[in-house]
Amino acid sequence: MIESKSLSPICETQGASGPQPEGRGVESLNSDCFCISLDADALKREFETDTETRSLYPLLLEKCSHMFAAMPVFVSRHHLDRMAAIIRAAQMVIALPAYREIVLEWAPQVASFDGSGARGVFLSYDFHVTDAGPKLIEINTNAGGALLNAALARAQRACCPAIAGMTSGPVALGALDQTFVAMFFFEWRLARGDRDLRRIAIVDKNPQEQFLYPEFIMFKQLFRRHGVEAIIADPAALRLHDDVLWHGNEPVDLVYNRLTDFMLEEPAHAVLRDAYLNNAVVLTPHPRVHALYANKRNLAVLSDPERLRSFGISEDIARTLLSGIPKTEIVGASDAERLWSGRRKLFFKPAAGFGSRAAYRGDKLTRRVWEHILAGDYVAQALVPPGERLIADHQVPHALKFDVRNYVYDGAVQFVTARLYQGQTTNFRTPGGGFAPVFTDAATGSEPVAAGVES
Repeated sequence: MIESKSLSPICETQGASGPQPEGRGVESLNSDCFCISLDADALKREFETDTETRSLYPLLLEKCSHMFAAMPVFVSRHHLDRMAAIIRAAQMVIALPAYREIVLEWAPQVASFDGSGARGVFLSYDFHVTDAGPKLIEINTNAGGALLNAALARAQRACCPAIAGMTSGPVALGALDQTFVAMFFFEWRLARGDRDLRRIAIVDKNPQEQFLYPEFIMFKQLFRRHGVEAIIADPAALRLHDDVLWHGNEPVDLVYNRLTDFMLEEPAHAVLRDAYLNNAVVLTPHPRVHALYANKRNLAVLSDPERLRSFGISEDIARTLLSGIPKTEIVGASDAERLWSGRRKLFFKPAAGFGSRAAYRGDKLTRRVWEHILAGDYVAQALVPPGERLIADHQVPHALKFDVRNYVYDGAVQFVTARLYQGQTTNFRTPGGGFAPVFTDAATGSEPVAAGVES
């Protein structure tokens, strides 16, 4: 986190609540506003609600000193509305049997199982904001950071008149925790009806070593506050007996899955895989959700005009997707020469990747890396530069990149946040960077979404 220093707060006279130059909207504040909106004391208090979470704030900073940005990101309501429209359009196509038949063909067999009916908690739709509108660069399952970002958003202060005029969407910050918990209860009801949800296991490999382990503790306490026992567990600590998943001597009803082994292929995850396939536990998100939404190959389907129209969807839905998703194609040897020649306008991602690992900008490629891409399972996506946010670090303004993350459940946006960074892809190693709240202008009466500041 950067220190609470600022240059002259230009946004006090030139922002959402003040006069603006012609043609400049709320997003001009990304280059004009240097106010610090983060109240560090208020953020610290967010983690002092009980004895178990009291130590989380220093633990967070110990694990990552650049977890939270001190400055917000500004995104126009028009662009947020457009993101929500792209998400809904994608959801409509993903629900189609013809689409599912295509994407499940390149998924492992485990993805064909849909025993519980759970829809998958905390999907994220990540966007770059451009002059031509927002562009969906990827969809992820089990996206982390929602509770941390909610705490960050609640710790913001209106540091100038422009920010004081900002508004949020349908889910007020005070209601976000309840919204998140209700999502888990809904997943449970889809799978188990009226049976009582007694115990949730938050599962990840070596959880205490994970970057977002403090958030696991926050979820554990959140579930307990709503009457559900919760534990944090390594999958190796689980056992399956008599068609019940156990942790120690206690049964587990639902697993909140934070693993990045999306298809549960590692030997250490065999028990969880068997419990899922035998319908002995409700797993969310699960392999089928990842196969339907998050495999990067799927973007090649969602950005292919011929495929989209073969599904029989409306022209409006097709246009929304084709204008909102950068052209994506599966990398194959037959296209190697063409892709290499056009690499400077492309971004290459592993089809089953996550967290920007092994992803490459085409203009940075070496021949050695290119051979690795051709031998692997990659997609090539039209390069879309991220948005930029000027920050004032030690009184020297410089630009950081940002993307905008929409936390989504069943096609509906719950919460919007941003990530500030330098470098090729998002990271939490950039001074002044990290999670950042999203501020937006007043609603227009259409397409409500949840942004990161309370109205």
